Amino acid sequence: MPNSPSEPARRIKVQRQGPLLVEGPVEVELEDGSTVRSDRFRVALCTCRRSRRFPWCDTSHRDRK
Repeated sequence: MPNSPSEPARRIKVQRQGPLLVEGPVEVELEDGSTVRSDRFRVALCTCRRSRRFPWCDTSHRDRK
């Protein structure tokens, strides 16, 4: 899905020990080839794979006490 020259670049914020924050809307292609979409203005993508809602982050990466 190439970007047109007039389309602004997506911004992704990388956080240590946290999700990737991506300015939306986004479409994510999963390992099995299926796609999921979010129309939200910002989404959190799970990088630890603990999320029950993978690829969306549900804060499972946080230490539980």
